[in-house]
Amino acid sequence: MSSIELTSSQKTILTALINLHRESEDAVKGEDIAAEVDRNPGTIRNQMQSLKALQLVEGVPGPKGGYKPTANAYEALDVNQMDEPAFVPLFHDGEEVENVNVDEIDLSSVHHPELCRAEIHIQGSVRDFHEGDDVTVGPTPLSKLVIEGTVDGKDDTGNILILRIKDMRAPVGESSH
Repeated sequence: MSSIELTSSQKTILTALINLHRESEDAVKGEDIAAEVDRNPGTIRNQMQSLKALQLVEGVPGPKGGYKPTANAYEALDVNQMDEPAFVPLFHDGEEVENVNVDEIDLSSVHHPELCRAEIHIQGSVRDFHEGDDVTVGPTPLSKLVIEGTVDGKDDTGNILILRIKDMRAPVGESSH
C-alpha cells in the first residue's frame, strides 16, 4: 500500500480508535472517540467518512455498531498489530497502568547520563500522564530491563512518553537465551 498522508486531526482520531478498539475488541462508537480526543461527535462522524474513503476504518451498523480500524490503519500509523505481544508493564506514580503495553523503548544520549532520555512508545493512551509524573517501565521480557524516570514530554498522537531517566538497570550475568 502506498503511504497515506494524514492530517494531525485524522492521526489523532485514528490513534484513539486503535487504542479504544484494543481495549474492547469491539466496534467503537463515535461518541467514545469524541470523548477520548475531546472533539464534537459530529466532527468525528465527518472525519470517519474520509477515513472510510481511505479504507482505514470500517463502519459496523446496528446497535452495537461503530467503527473498527482496518489493517491499513495500523500500517498508516506505523503501529505493529501483533496477535500476542510480549507484555511490558508500565507504572504511573507507583500504580500499574491497566490496558496498556509498552511497544518500543528508544534511548538517546546514553553517553551523556545527565541528558539521557527514553522515548516510550505505548499501545494505549498517554493522555493521563503529565510532565513531572514518575514512570517505571519494565521489566522487559528478555533483558529484564527496568527504566525509572520522570515524564519530560509526551506526544498524544503517537502515544509516546519522553522520560528523563533517573535509573536504568538490568540483571548482569548469564543470559537466559
